[in-house]
Amino acid sequence: MKEQIFILNKNQSLVELNESEFVTENQFQELLENYPELISGSQINPDNPRKWLLVSREIGVPNEEYGNNIWSLDHLFIDQDGIPTLVEVKRSTDTRIRREVVGQMLDYAANAITYWSINEIRDKFDKYCESNNINPEIKIQELIEDNSDIEKFWDTVATNLQAGKIRMLFVADKIPKELKRIIEFLNEQMTPAEVLGLEIKQFGNQSIKTLVPRVIGQTSSAQMKKGLKGYNQWTEETFFEELERRNGKIAGDIVRKIIVHLENKVSHFWFGKGKRSGSLVPVLDLSYTSHFPFAIWTYGKIEIYFQWYKDKPPFDSIETRKKILNKLNEIKGVNISENKINKRPSIDIKLLEEKSEYDKFIKIYDWFFNELEKNG
Repeated sequence: MKEQIFILNKNQSLVELNESEFVTENQFQELLENYPELISGSQINPDNPRKWLLVSREIGVPNEEYGNNIWSLDHLFIDQDGIPTLVEVKRSTDTRIRREVVGQMLDYAANAITYWSINEIRDKFDKYCESNNINPEIKIQELIEDNSDIEKFWDTVATNLQAGKIRMLFVADKIPKELKRIIEFLNEQMTPAEVLGLEIKQFGNQSIKTLVPRVIGQTSSAQMKKGLKGYNQWTEETFFEELERRNGKIAGDIVRKIIVHLENKVSHFWFGKGKRSGSLVPVLDLSYTSHFPFAIWTYGKIEIYFQWYKDKPPFDSIETRKKILNKLNEIKGVNISENKINKRPSIDIKLLEEKSEYDKFIKIYDWFFNELEKNG
């Protein structure tokens, strides 16, 4: 039986959206290629959401050293911690989704960690970037937390691959209960590898399409075995200690000024649970929702939350978000491109060292909170 969801629009009218199937498997694969954020990084790790770098689609897997590729993996992604993520996509109408897809994925994984070399992966990534007019270095820099050496990132990927620290991800519009049980079982038993399912349901009508991702396989037993509960709870004291250790007292002084200025404008400040880096987020709780303007990270960046703005009035208007982007770009040293208008670009905290540039940033978010209060 197909499901329905409902949207309450600005006119307070209820819009009915019906579940629909993906026409082809290729259509499904293209969706992940174009919108990797559908692989819900916040569901996979709520305390440290996963971000994705697509290495390539249809990447070959050999079954012997220097041998020919005998399989073809749908997608290879890498997350910000250098963990290779093998993705296999199937529609629910494909009968292979029951059990055959599991053996297929295990073949890919077993042979990939044995016979893939980091040079081959890098070569695939460079070729994919070239064919899609992407700058590979910029793409990697967008993924990793700080201005780390790109070579160090690839070294981490190689280490993870050799150690079998990979993620296997089964993607479908509907994951049957038989596959769900297998995924949960494998994820509980396999360490350091992770095995997850991702169900992406599609709802729509003639003018609207809604995609709803749901991650499967994270049983409490699996999380405990893999240490996913072991993240740090950052506090104001530990946050500033780490921020200044990595970026100097100047960065700490700038962030303290921002906090003091916003104290009477926000409901509270939230501190994250990142394993390696701490985050601080000002939060404004209104009657209908909470708003998160940006995150400040101990690696010295302020991450602008355009990704969250786009779903929450009054910033769901692209014109309004462009206004914020253009104002941010008036800060000396900031150059955020328009293709980041729905993402989470970062600016360096130290760019706000001069009073004139700090005042520009503060003025933007004074206006931001005033707009929210007017619409609240």
